[in-house]
Amino acid sequence: MARRKRKEEHVNHERWLISYADFITLLFAFFVVLFSSAQVDHRKVGQLAMAIQVAFQQMGVFETSNTRMPLDKSEPMPFEKVQVVENSMRDTDLSQMVPPMKGVISNQPDREEIEAIRKAMEKTLAKQIQRQSVGIHETGEGLVVSLREMGFFDSGSAQLKPGAEATLEQIANVLRDLPEGLRIEGHTDNVPIHNENFPSNWELSTARATEIVKLFITRYGFDPARLQASGYAEYHPTASNATEEGRALNRRVDIVILVREKPPTVNMADAKTQEPLDLPGLSKPTFAAPASDPKRK
Repeated sequence: MARRKRKEEHVNHERWLISYADFITLLFAFFVVLFSSAQVDHRKVGQLAMAIQVAFQQMGVFETSNTRMPLDKSEPMPFEKVQVVENSMRDTDLSQMVPPMKGVISNQPDREEIEAIRKAMEKTLAKQIQRQSVGIHETGEGLVVSLREMGFFDSGSAQLKPGAEATLEQIANVLRDLPEGLRIEGHTDNVPIHNENFPSNWELSTARATEIVKLFITRYGFDPARLQASGYAEYHPTASNATEEGRALNRRVDIVILVREKPPTVNMADAKTQEPLDLPGLSKPTFAAPASDPKRK
């Protein structure tokens, strides 16, 4: 009996194409996902940044800056210029974007309190102000009474002149019963000093501030917890050190009256009628009442 010949199997040399096609498909899908995830809606991100900045500005968290924001929904906002937690707007009228809020928290001092203290100081120190031995101005922290060197200290010395204590007593009488804290700051000009008492302007400015702090505590009965002493040497000038007049203004001791922040007041009737913040690109939240539990009776 003749042996039947075995049929030869056909070998497929192109099976690798299946795996290759699968690999190419997965690779294509991978890059499609990468591309789609990299595409950001720049306008929506800009609108979100604007909402955050307006909220922080209304709360008084940040000081104003020169960041400008669009007020119109149709005005584009380039994503590259968006600064999400940057200082808020200076030149933008926020009333066009959000309604004014009652009782907004602010880090600004009480202006009425500053004005009352200023009037009392100007009335008490009218003669010294006219002689220009004392200056008064406002800062973001409160009121500053500048005691210029010519009326209070000899050059290169931290000892008060004999006639200076009368002026300090007048100042103390105004400030003694106030709750505000006081920071006494010593300042000099940029002329180097080196004598047996003070090797540099740092020691001189600090010694002058400390001298007045000690006087307020020991003679005028101030609570030491209200007082701070600091020396800045020549590094916080108020005028140019290029002239003698400017250097004379820079040689001073500043009494900084740290006026408290005005507490926020909220009118509840106005708060109830306050219109919600309506900003482009942000949907209003919706709240659903919780479902009742059928097991609870």
